[in-house]
Amino acid sequence: MQPVSRTCEHLASPNPWTVFLAAFILVGVLVSYLPQHIKIISRRSSEGLSPWWVLLGGLSGMAAIANILVLPASRADMRCCKEVSGGECAAALLGVAQIGLQWSCFMFIVLLFLIFFPTDDVDLTSSTASLTHTPPPKRRDAVIVGISVLLALLTIGIASLVVIFAFPHHVAQTWANVLGTGSSALAMVQYLPQIYFTWQMGEIKSLSILTMLIQVPGAFLFALSLWLRVGWEGWSTWTVFIVTGFLQAFLLALAIRYYFAARRQEVVGESDGESVDREAEGPSETTALLPNSSRNGKASTTRRRSTERRT
Repeated sequence: MQPVSRTCEHLASPNPWTVFLAAFILVGVLVSYLPQHIKIISRRSSEGLSPWWVLLGGLSGMAAIANILVLPASRADMRCCKEVSGGECAAALLGVAQIGLQWSCFMFIVLLFLIFFPTDDVDLTSSTASLTHTPPPKRRDAVIVGISVLLALLTIGIASLVVIFAFPHHVAQTWANVLGTGSSALAMVQYLPQIYFTWQMGEIKSLSILTMLIQVPGAFLFALSLWLRVGWEGWSTWTVFIVTGFLQAFLLALAIRYYFAARRQEVVGESDGESVDREAEGPSETTALLPNSSRNGKASTTRRRSTERRT
């Protein structure tokens, strides 16, 4: 086996704790997105998801994956795969795999949002529609999201390739920082429309609470894992997950509040329905004594009248 260069020495003996944490988060990313995917597919509707949340999340994910691919430290680790073993190479690229998987999972949400986008002919006479404060979804929202995501994918991809192959190291580092900063800013803006959208609707619809329960603590673990790999120099890579963790925690609290409020309404509705059913059924075993008392009263009156006639 060829000797490992000084640049790749840190990959030849990876920290087991760091590798375990990165692998755990990689699996957690996939598991966390599955409830959201399943909920949209099972409801066959993406109602409840803000188009702006989907759009900005897709753009943020693109910037994040481009950031770590352009980052000189990440590309140096990729080149080290020629010198280290397969297991050491896999361990070195777990950070890239994490962001790549997260981007792929969110892009699948974008796809499901477009496929199961609600139609314009929403029944505004229904009780649910009358209680919401949001206007009915429009097909143009889906068109805007789809076209914008496609154009951004082409633009960021082409620009990143040009920077990697045509410019020196420091330019790539600057472009990676720009992408990371943009990803963090988009992630921060991303959750504000969804928070406002959920607050206006007063219900969660296709938004998955289970996904957020997993992703809120996972965001901070994700940031820790990336920090252990790229250090303070790669601050633009892991700060985005700290920002999204706090904002998603606020959205989670809001969603839980509306979930339990809806459950209480269901319980009240069932209780009212049972009362109406009992009234519709008429007298029951507990009300049967009233007619008997009435008949006994009539019998006593008849006996009293017959006694008076005999007298």
